[in-house]
Amino acid sequence: MVAGSKLDLAFTMTASIPHDILAAPAGQTAASVAPIALMPRPVSTNGAAKPPFPTPAAVPTQEALHGVRFDFNDGCRVVLPEGEWQVVLRDYETDNLLFQTDIGVGAVASGKKYFVPFELQVQSRGKHADAAFIHRFDANDREVLIQFPVGTLGDLMGWFPYAVKFQRKHNCRLTCAMSALIAPLFRRAYPDIEFITHEDVKPERYYATYNIGLFFDDEAHTYQPADFRHVGLHRTAGHILGVDPEEMRPNIVLADDTRPIAERYVVIAVQSSTQCKYWNHPTGWREIVAFLKNAGYRVICIDQKATHGSGIVWNHIPHGAEDETGDRPLEERARWLKHADFFVGLSSGLAWLAWACNTPVAMISGFTAENNEFATPYRVINYHACTGCWNDVRHRFDHQDFFWCPRHKDTSRQFECTRLITPEQVKRTLQRIPGFGEGLKQAATRS
Repeated sequence: MVAGSKLDLAFTMTASIPHDILAAPAGQTAASVAPIALMPRPVSTNGAAKPPFPTPAAVPTQEALHGVRFDFNDGCRVVLPEGEWQVVLRDYETDNLLFQTDIGVGAVASGKKYFVPFELQVQSRGKHADAAFIHRFDANDREVLIQFPVGTLGDLMGWFPYAVKFQRKHNCRLTCAMSALIAPLFRRAYPDIEFITHEDVKPERYYATYNIGLFFDDEAHTYQPADFRHVGLHRTAGHILGVDPEEMRPNIVLADDTRPIAERYVVIAVQSSTQCKYWNHPTGWREIVAFLKNAGYRVICIDQKATHGSGIVWNHIPHGAEDETGDRPLEERARWLKHADFFVGLSSGLAWLAWACNTPVAMISGFTAENNEFATPYRVINYHACTGCWNDVRHRFDHQDFFWCPRHKDTSRQFECTRLITPEQVKRTLQRIPGFGEGLKQAATRS
């Protein structure tokens, strides 16, 4: 289809940025290979002003013919030198024509930045016309970069397995860019994946790049095919990468895998980044710690901070818990989690780390819907209260508001989603965990 004709899935050439395709003719002063125009970058997942991901190479990394260059490092990108060209983009799995145009020197870029099985066709249309260059996305034995934002633990525990699925599906040479604090958890288990930091990214190396994150305001579905609030925090990575979204634990191999203490113990984590994520029952944690100790367990708290809060509201390590908080390596926390009888906590990064360590997780959460996190038979939620605001697309999460409660802030119902989760409900959930209370039996046998 040439520019100006009509087809449901095709778009005409324009110098502006339409919903699905950018096709920008270069100016008269353009170089023979013009820098490609970029779509607006995604917002940070943690509210920071710094872009969450390194940007792709200014010029596409793959050579086609006669100076044409292309890659899949920000969707499908094509740069065209002087000449007369026809460019066609298709989705070869759905057999949909996405874009077709005649263009001179300039650039074409897809609007979709998540994985699409693109087929690119470029043909010279001038007096030197020749056979079309046709390329279907094929990452086999090619270098692919998957980038994860820094400053988050739980999200990455849930997202990383989908990068592994992508590598296995496409047989690519995979590099994962992530925090240097988290990479050691995966490096021994995945020797065929290269782990680097954002600062070490060399974008000119890669055939394709994909960015994994929570894109709150992506109404055009530029960076994600489905809103993460609908499909789940972790499964959104499967949708972005075009792999099976069924959840899968990552493998974690620790340098020190020994049991930290001989006695049976339970790990707890009570802190979070905003108050809506806390268990806001006034006596909840004190009662649960006493309950666990009476059942024969040592209770170990492995939060980063013993105290956290904002303004006049501060949350403290529960009375009776043993303090293993502090700025310690994540591998040390994973060691505590791996050998625990079970973990009790919130919808937080340490809950995801416990899940990754294959430890039973009792999760106390009301602000998220049950499908937001990994499946656990020990989820504690009270549907007599207001629940699920995080997954409600009508309420945009405010990272800067520590007391965010979009439906009931400054009313008597604020944070009722967890205030109305009682210690008795949590106790009954814990008693369903296989082997609960065997620590007490073990102590009685020794005496």
